[in-house]
Amino acid sequence: MAVNEAAKANGKPAKPAGDEDDHAEDSDDDADENATAADGASGAAKKKKKRKPKKKKKNPTSQTEPPSVMVSQLFPNKSYPKGEEVEYKDENNYRTTNEEKRHLDNLNSEFLSDYREAAEIHRQVRQYAQKSIKPGQTLTEIAETIENSVRSLTGHSGLTEGDAIIAGMGFPCGLSLNHCAAHYTPNAGNKMVLQQDDVMKVDFGVHVNGRIVDSAFTVAFEPKYDNLLKAVKEATNAGIREAGIDARVGEIGGIIQETMESFEVEIDGTTYPVKSIRNLTGHNILPYSIHGTKAVPIVKSNDQTKMEEGDVFAIETFGSTGNGYVRDDMEVSHYAKNAEIQHVDLRLSSAKALLNVINKNFGTLPFCRRYLDRLGQDKYLLGVSVTPVCYSQCRMRACLSTRS
Repeated sequence: MAVNEAAKANGKPAKPAGDEDDHAEDSDDDADENATAADGASGAAKKKKKRKPKKKKKNPTSQTEPPSVMVSQLFPNKSYPKGEEVEYKDENNYRTTNEEKRHLDNLNSEFLSDYREAAEIHRQVRQYAQKSIKPGQTLTEIAETIENSVRSLTGHSGLTEGDAIIAGMGFPCGLSLNHCAAHYTPNAGNKMVLQQDDVMKVDFGVHVNGRIVDSAFTVAFEPKYDNLLKAVKEATNAGIREAGIDARVGEIGGIIQETMESFEVEIDGTTYPVKSIRNLTGHNILPYSIHGTKAVPIVKSNDQTKMEEGDVFAIETFGSTGNGYVRDDMEVSHYAKNAEIQHVDLRLSSAKALLNVINKNFGTLPFCRRYLDRLGQDKYLLGVSVTPVCYSQCRMRACLSTRS
């Protein structure tokens, strides 16, 4: 509109040649007409709107529900929250008081920016999930809400080649019900619905440049499960307090077990002791590899493996009202490329094509069938089953287990 108005204001037609001679006798009328035209032009000029400089869009200052604003926009200077910090213990106390050591720690802390961004994304999505998950929702609906929120907050939808490797889901959103302890996410067509009496473990990861944040929580709607959830939460916090440089993982496991098994829970008139699941552990995390080379048991053991400076660990605890042991069961839903296998000759063209998709979109990050579906892949089940460079993670069972 501004361009059109300017054209009208400056578009007075040129006076035809010879008008002065032909209409000399009408000079007074001409003067009046010219004055009127001048006034009109002046009026049009007055009406012409001055273009206001475009205002710079302000960065949003708060998150939406469901989460959709990139966390990097909420923290434009990348000053992400540090989260909870635990003091150094015993002989490592000097790291807090020694000025030189503090300076060296600060120099080596650049990689923490990626972790803190991933952690803030996880925190915001986790908080929304904790208050929005309700009975009656399908597992697919819950998983996709969490995963799409993570993708929105990282700014990487994962739909273009290689995008999911830059940032996004660290591994598929696990939704494990009741006796299922871990590693289950709904495949396409899953009709399972969350019920009022269910205990559901919600486990998902966020990564930024391969730095994976792994955290989980348990959802239960009936008060009878409160003590079970409390046992696992306190055991997790105990393990985190004991973790640190030079800590022995076997001793950490003993503290976790002692805390966990100090609880019991009454369910429908029967009292159950809470047990640590002895064949599930926490683990260290490597870039683009959710399960590293070190395990953190949740029962006492003689494992003298040390936590070392620069290590990143997930302290994972599983409490059960059963016998404290899990086994593989039911359908497979998690897959990941086996980084230890460098090259395999594949005969099936479908397997070769699938491996190419996995390499370009996930690398060594875990994925699930739904992720292949959203990339437009189909008829891939045979390719997955015969591709030896992929390993699968089955869901595991325990009797009404919980996870923190």
